[in-house]
Parts: sequence; structure tokens; C-alpha cells
Amino acid sequence: MAVETIWVFYLLSLGFCGPSAQEKPVTVELSCGAGPVVVVLEPGQPLLLDCHLGATSLDTPLNVTWLQNGLPVLEGEGDSLRTLANGSLLVLPTSVDGRTPQGVEGGYSCVSAGPFGALTSRTITVHLATLSRFHQDPEAQVVPVGGASRFECQIDGVPTPRITWEKDQEPIPSQLRFISLPNGVLQILGAVKEDGGAYRCVASNSARKRFSQDAILTVTTAHWGSPGPAQNEVVIVAPPQNATVVQGRPAVMECMAQGGQPKPLVSWSRQDGKPIATDVVVLETNLVIPNTRRYHAGVYVCRANKPKTREFVIAAAELHVPAPPVILQPPETVSLSRGNTARFVCNSSGEPPPALHWLKNGKPVKSNGRVKTQSPGVLLINQLGLDDTGYYQCIADNALGTACATAKLSVIVREGLPSPPHQLSATPQSSTTALLTWERPEHNSDQIIGFSVHYQPTSGSDHMEYQFAVNNDTTEYHVKELLPHTDYTFYVVAYSPMGASRPSRPVTVEMLEDVPSAPPQLSLLSTSPTDIRVMWLPLSSQHSRGAVTRYRIDYSTLEQVDNVFSVEVGGNETQLTLRELQPNQAYRLRMVAGTGAGFGVPSEWNQHHTPAHFNHSMVIFAPTELKVRTKMNSLHVTWQPPPNHTQISGYKLFCREVVGEERTNGEAHPERERVRRMEAHTIKLRKRVKHHEVSSLVPDRLYEVKVWAFNKQTDGYAAGWKGRTEKAHAPPKGNPPPLPPSSIKATANSSTSIWLRWEKPRFSNVRIINYTVRCSPAGIRNASLVSYYTSSAQEILLGALKPYTRYELAVQSNGGDVVGPFSGTVEESTLTDIPSTPPAELQLSALDSSSVLVNWHPPVEPNGIIISYRILYTINLSQPEHLWNNLSQDGTIMSAEVAGLSSGTQYFFKMRASTDVGVGPYSPVKDVSLQEPLDIHAVTGIIVGVCLGLLSMLLCMCVSFRNGKASSFEFQCVL
Repeated sequence: MAVETIWVFYLLSLGFCGPSAQEKPVTVELSCGAGPVVVVLEPGQPLLLDCHLGATSLDTPLNVTWLQNGLPVLEGEGDSLRTLANGSLLVLPTSVDGRTPQGVEGGYSCVSAGPFGALTSRTITVHLATLSRFHQDPEAQVVPVGGASRFECQIDGVPTPRITWEKDQEPIPSQLRFISLPNGVLQILGAVKEDGGAYRCVASNSARKRFSQDAILTVTTAHWGSPGPAQNEVVIVAPPQNATVVQGRPAVMECMAQGGQPKPLVSWSRQDGKPIATDVVVLETNLVIPNTRRYHAGVYVCRANKPKTREFVIAAAELHVPAPPVILQPPETVSLSRGNTARFVCNSSGEPPPALHWLKNGKPVKSNGRVKTQSPGVLLINQLGLDDTGYYQCIADNALGTACATAKLSVIVREGLPSPPHQLSATPQSSTTALLTWERPEHNSDQIIGFSVHYQPTSGSDHMEYQFAVNNDTTEYHVKELLPHTDYTFYVVAYSPMGASRPSRPVTVEMLEDVPSAPPQLSLLSTSPTDIRVMWLPLSSQHSRGAVTRYRIDYSTLEQVDNVFSVEVGGNETQLTLRELQPNQAYRLRMVAGTGAGFGVPSEWNQHHTPAHFNHSMVIFAPTELKVRTKMNSLHVTWQPPPNHTQISGYKLFCREVVGEERTNGEAHPERERVRRMEAHTIKLRKRVKHHEVSSLVPDRLYEVKVWAFNKQTDGYAAGWKGRTEKAHAPPKGNPPPLPPSSIKATANSSTSIWLRWEKPRFSNVRIINYTVRCSPAGIRNASLVSYYTSSAQEILLGALKPYTRYELAVQSNGGDVVGPFSGTVEESTLTDIPSTPPAELQLSALDSSSVLVNWHPPVEPNGIIISYRILYTINLSQPEHLWNNLSQDGTIMSAEVAGLSSGTQYFFKMRASTDVGVGPYSPVKDVSLQEPLDIHAVTGIIVGVCLGLLSMLLCMCVSFRNGKASSFEFQCVL
């Protein structure tokens, strides 16, 4: 979509001064298709915005809401925005007192609601025509005869002003030497004495006209190109400048070169090697692009060569062409059966690349378990229900505007579908497994071909819905790989050949607790020679996997590692002080958290050295409340001052990665010992600093942090922490997408269903969340016949297919935020079924009084190979079917003669086709009447009499011809 601008010119009527003489409004239609992006109005020119979205029909009242800058338009007395009875919006840029009111400019859009849903339009930006003062006036110049001069002016306006030049208040001469460029530059080549004078820039648009200040051009008698080193060198005096030009507006790449006689030759090229577009105009040595497009963007290189030499200079500049969004691939309107998956695809382009978002009935689509977006521009809706019916819009926007496209989703509910499964229950079997049981539907249960089980976390940020296919011979399913101590919501759907039932009533169950999966992160410090204060942060719900009821601290001296002491505290505690310890002793400590299921994984052993006996007036205690919050690539360290903080000058912070050898067999280092390796990783912080971010770390690595205070005389005791950075939850940006699944096998399960199974990709560095299955009839490329399904398992039961039809199937792996390509297709045919329709075009023809010829065509939906046709006929339409006469015919024959019928009788015929599965429906009844045979003797007498009469007439004609000369021409015939 090109940037289209409507220039609206306001004509002031002579003799009228007030706003009562307003012009007829300019009308602009807002829809979800292509159209103007910007409307520029003269002050006082009304604008009428019509909302044409197609969401309402002619027989329903309009329900249109107008938005300005995303907020509903509020009307008031004397307001410049008025909503009309037909739903249009009238914009009045002139108020009652004739002044321009505030708040007219901005982005306008509308929402139109109808019985089926609501639609929103694209956004159109309204500007009032303006023209600023000159930002740059031309400057006086002195050039020699034959030289080149250049004047430049700069001004802003809406619409873009047209710039012309005047000399001595008259238009510049129409000569090729005078080059006026659209960017406000005037070049005068080969100056002559008569070019001297006052030059000014004239800028005008529909708002007004402005004149710049005069600039005097003086042409001296000295000739350009006279001998001199400066004038013999090739110089680009006006090189091209980097420019950003909105698509649709003119662009200029200027290049003026000088270098004696003859003048330099100027040529242009693109840095990427592509040829310069044919619609680019060359004005002397300048490139002018009258209507800039995206393909014009790039770096342009100007090269100036001195003729017959190798002397040259170059200058380059980049042209950036921003463009509003364009929808390249709009989503398609679809009608799908309940329980299927809708997949809308929307691709767009623009510069900068537009952001895509989806609306349903005019409101943003919220992702949940069934509804999710995939990049780029894919919206998936699983397990369709009637509530999913409506209008879906893809909105692409960037700084230059918006584009939108609309698709309608209809959810079809066929007759005879099974009722939803009932009595669904979920029972936790362990912390990660649950048993689901249900009862078969009460109605149409015999038609069920399978079930699908759906579940997702009831709360939290993980809105992913997981789905598994279940065969129709069971009413239970073990769900595995769940998260401990997490609420899950489950529901079940039944499938028949006609489609899916409504979902069962959902049930929510909390999984059992498990032992914690990670230990607490602990910090250590000493406030006396005989104690160690242990502090920790509560575990997150992800790691606790239940309610933490207790903590256990294990400790021992390094000299007696086998003599381990343990202390337990309640689950609501966050610190503990170990007392009556030995001064100047190295200890090791670790910690473990416990739930009702038991204790989890203990932390690494942390080492701490208690202080020696000291004079309390001289010692600097360790900082208190040391806390470390872990991230994937950093540690956020916070602390509080030690008790005697008045004696300190600042803090020192030490951080290092703990390598494998040190985790179990490290030596204790006294806290006040300045180890060379420790000093290399230590930073100094000011006294008032109480936190620090340690960055550039590696995820899932063990790190040690120590913080201590210092003054000019000594270092204090350290508070310590040891723990791991968080694991990387998502693949790094730029990782390749997951490979498609392998070993894809399809097996027909019935006449309307296919089991599809596959294996995970053998190699993938992306965690696969689920899979997307593409299903379409073989050899057909109609997008409306392609269906998409989502499965969290490595199999799925595809239902609601057509009998005896060959399908193409492919599977795609989906990561958390990246989608892989589809696999190669496999083909499989559904099984044969009875014909859905009777033989077509049944025709009856009476051959004689006792036989009828029957003709027909095969059924429109045979659902298999027709092996036979059965023709039934009778003279009594009310007779039971088993009393009708019947005749069988081979399935390859399309006609039959029925003989031995009674003459003068009306017969009724119907027929049906059979496959090897069974017989199909009967055709509509048709009738034929047989005539009575004629008496052969009576017929013979009549024929003889007629022949004798004809012979007599022939004889009379012959006699009259012979007597033709008689005047009376009388015929005398004696019979």
C-alpha cells in the first residue's frame, strides 16, 4: 500500500467572513482494505468519515463506534467532532468563533458491530495544512565566471511545500544551467556576469506561501579553470547526503564536482552492485527519484573523474525509504466443524517491519490454552466451539500507518453429533501423574470413533494447552509429566464421523506434593567468634513443588568431616544462628528444604571461617542480611551494614565460579587472608552502596560471593554465599528451528478417521512443545480444504474425514517461540463406507408394452468401489419394500432392461448402490406407464382401406390431367 495523501483545498467565498460559509465536506471511507493513510485539511474544511466494514447488513441498525488516537470520541457542545445518525463522523476544523479548535488532528478509526461480530477499520491520520518558517535561508555567494553556485533553503509543511526560486523577485530563467531540485536546492552551472543578483526561495502549499531572505550572487571577472593547484584538483563540492524519504515522495541525491577544464565527469552506481532503477531521473549530475519506492533504498555512490586522467574522488550516501504496512497474505475465511483447529496466516511488509497483532470482533485476541499465536503471523485456535465464531482481523502497524485484513470464522455444528462425555473425574496418582476417567456420551454414543483429552495449568504464565488422542474403546487415560503441587484443568471431547461433541464439564485437581527440586540459596556471616548466622531465601513454587514445612542445616568442622551436626527449623523461617562454635575454626555448612513428601536435594557445602578472639572496638563485623537473587546471566547482591558501620570506609565484593575440584575438596581460607586469586576478582564499593549486580555470568553454573567492609587500617569479616545461576529457559535468539518429526506413519482407522504417529527429531537443540499436523485431500491445493491440528503427543486421531479419500499428511515441530518446517508428506486413504448418495440421474424409457429400459449414473459420493446396483419396482407404491420386485446389476453397468411387465400398467422404480461394506440410500421414486397392445386384424383393415382411398385419388388426378383442354376442367371420377 503506497502512502496516499488527500490534499483538500479550502476556497474562501468572497463576501463571507464567518464560518457559516463552510465548504461541502470531503468524504473518506474507512474500511479494512487499502485506502488513504493521511488526510490533510485546510482550516475550515469539513471532513466526513464513513465507516464501511461490512459487519452490518441493511436490515439491521448501525452500531458504529469512533476512536481518536485509540480512545472513544466524546462529543460536547460546540465540539468539532460530531457523530451523525447514519454512523458517520463529521470533523469540523473551524469552531464557532472561526478559530481552529484543539484536538482535530490525530488518528481516526471506527468499530462496526453486527449480529455476527464486530470489525475495526484501519487508522487514518488527519492533519491540518501548515507551513512553517524557513529553517535555513540561502546565503550570499561569490563565484568566478564559468563557476558553479549553489543556494539552499529548508522549510517544513503539510502538505509538502513546492519550492521554486526567484531572481530579483522574478522567476529564474528557463535555462538548462539553472537546476531547481525538489529538496530546496538551486544549482547554477557555468555562471555568467548576468547571473548576478538577489535570489530567494519561494515555498507554497495549500496553507500559504512564504518567501525566504534574499541571497546576493556576485559573479567576478576571473574565469574558472585558470591555472592553479586548487582548481586543477577534482573536488566534490556538494556531496550526496544520507536521506530518509517516505515512500511516494520525491528524493534527491545531489553531487556537484569541480576540477578545472574540462569539467569532471560524474557517474553514479549502487554500492550493492544492482543497476540503478530506470525511473530515476538524472538532472545534470544529480539523481532525482520523483516517486520513491522500497526498491530505491540503498547506498548510492557518486564518482567524479577528471577527463583523460586517473584522478577521481567518490562520495556515498544512503537512501532509507520507510513505508507503511502492506498485507501480503491475508487470512482466509473458513467454515469448520466444532472441535477442529482454525489456522489463520497473515504476512505483511513495511519499513520498519510492522508489528502484527490479532483482533476478534474488534478486541485483542488473548492467548490461552486453545488460542495462541505463532510467528510469523499465525493464529491457531484449537478445539473450536461456537464461542469462537466471529470476525478475526490481522492488524499490521508501524510509525507510518496501519494495514488490516479480515477473515470470518464460522463454526458448524452438524446434526447427530454425540453429546459431551460426562462424569469426568481426575485423580492424582503421584506428584506428576493423574488418572482421568469419564463416561461415554448419553446420545449417539455408538458413533464415537475416539476421544481427545485436554489439559493445562489452571493459573500461572504457562497458558499452553496439551492434547492427547484416545481410542474409542476406553474411557480412561493416564496423564503424565505434570508439575507437582500444581492445579490442572482437564476436559474431554468425543469424536464421531460427523465431527466433535461439545467439551465435557472441566474438572480441576491439584497434583500431589513432591520433594523440592532445588536447595535454598544460603548466606553466611559471623557476628562473634563463636557463632555463624545462616540466612536464605524462600524457594519459588517451581522449585519447592509443595508447601515447605521445614529446613535442615548440616554442619561440621573441616577437621572432622564425619562428625556432622544437624539443626531443623520451621518452613516459615529465613535465618538461623549457630552458636557455641569454636573461634578461628573452618566450618562447612549445607542446607536442605523439606515438604510433606520429604527432604529434597541439599545445597553444595559452603565453607566459613569463624573469627579469632578480637577486641570489639577494633574489629569490623561482617555485613548483615546478605541476599543474592539469581538470574541466568547475573547475580543481584544486596546487604545491610554491619553493627559497627561507623568505622567502615566502604565494601569489597568478591565473586568467582566454583570449579568441580573445589566443590567437595576445597581448602578453607581465613576470611581476612588476602589471597591473590581473591583480590583479582574483588571490586571496591562506596560506603553508601548496599547492592551490586554481578553480570556476564554463565547460566546454571556454581558461583561463590563474599562481601565484607573495610577501612584504612583493616578489612572486616566477610558474609558469604554460594549458589547457582538460573538455567536457560528458552533457546538463544537466532537458534535454528526444530527439525520435522521422523518415521511418520499413517493408518486408516475407519472410513472417516486416520491414526497418525511419528517420532521426535533425532537431533534438535530446541525443546519441542507440541506438533502441528497438516491434512488435505491428495492432489488438491485449495486452501479452504486444508485442516490443521495440534498434538502434544507423538500421535493423533484425525477425524471427520471423507470416506474412501486419499489424504496428504505432514507434521511440524513447534518450539517455545520458533516453528520448524513441515515434514515430507505421507499419504493414506480412509476406508470404504456405504454410499452417501443414491445413483444419480435415474431415467426410465418404455421399450414396448411389457419392458422398460432403466439408465443411471454412479452416486456422487460412492465412498468406495460400487460392486452392484439393486433396482426395485412395483405397481403398488404403498407395498412394503420386501414385496417389491428387485433386480441386481453389476457395478460396472449403468443400464438394465426390465422385461415381463404387464401392459397398460403404471410401474414405480427406485434403486440404490452397494459397496463391499453395505448398501446406500434409495434414489427418489420414478414412474413409467406401459400402453395396451393394438388388435392386429383391426389395424390391418384400417391400413388396407386407407391405401385404397389414396389409390383412387391418384387415378382421378391422372384422368383430369388427360382432359386438361376441356374448359370446365371438371373431374369425373367414378369410384
